[in-house]
Amino acid sequence: MTTHAPTSQRESIVAPRPSRYRWLALGGGIVALSTASILIRLAGDGVASPLAVGAWRMLLATALLTPLALPRWRRERARLTRREMRLLLLSSVVLALHFATWITSLEYTTVASSVILVTTNPIYVGLASHFLLKQRLGRVKVAAIVVALAGSVLISYGDLGISGKALLGDALALLGALAASAYILLGYAVRRKLSTLAYVWPCYGLAGGWLLLFCLLTGQPLWGYAPQTYVYLFLLAVVPQILGHSTFNWALAHVSPLVVTLAILGEPVGATLLAALILHEVPSIAALAGGVLILAGIALASREEASEKS
Repeated sequence: MTTHAPTSQRESIVAPRPSRYRWLALGGGIVALSTASILIRLAGDGVASPLAVGAWRMLLATALLTPLALPRWRRERARLTRREMRLLLLSSVVLALHFATWITSLEYTTVASSVILVTTNPIYVGLASHFLLKQRLGRVKVAAIVVALAGSVLISYGDLGISGKALLGDALALLGALAASAYILLGYAVRRKLSTLAYVWPCYGLAGGWLLLFCLLTGQPLWGYAPQTYVYLFLLAVVPQILGHSTFNWALAHVSPLVVTLAILGEPVGATLLAALILHEVPSIAALAGGVLILAGIALASREEASEKS
């Protein structure tokens, strides 16, 4: 877990010192995150609505983390200013919106299309980092964005639907990408003051609360599912949420938001392969070639980030 400098020093940090294990952790996070869309599809087959899936995922993750995270939150919350507490609250709102839109998109379009579109956030994070955080984008990182997104476009070629139903799913996935970008940038602002558990625990819990409220307001059932659905919901909380999302939140203390979002671009590769194995959605040659480009973009950005920190 990271150590913390005095408040005045912490507030001046632009890019925290990296850990030697950051790239290994990001790789594990990509693998864990790749299971999300598959587990969501399997849970949905048990008649669980997208909002209910999101609420269960976040609230179960919060409950599982409580024994370890609650003591840390109590010790560390005093580090946050009122402005940062508001940013944390806002972070939970956009996280809830991310799950509400993206999980719903999986009901209308393919796993590959949905996951590709929801991971286009390097465009938004890169631009926001440049214009809002004043983090200059060098040529190598710009090239990394272009290469990785070219891979996403190549994967989506021939897969993105043209029907009204599929286009709705695509639009929801894009909204999910925008919400995820806001979540990452807000997390970057708050995460530097808190350890990983002290940050994700209140954020996950609040996001789960928002999703639960959405369910109650729209009359979505929260129980009465088939037994296997609860197994998938539990796995969603443990694998992609605790092991996946929490890893990327940890990484925000060690690498820039842009590199984190570029690493997340590895998710479509894993999700597409799992969809082929489990859901029998066979990827095309274009999908396989695009996966190579995405991994190349991640590697390019990682090398540049490492050279900047050395």
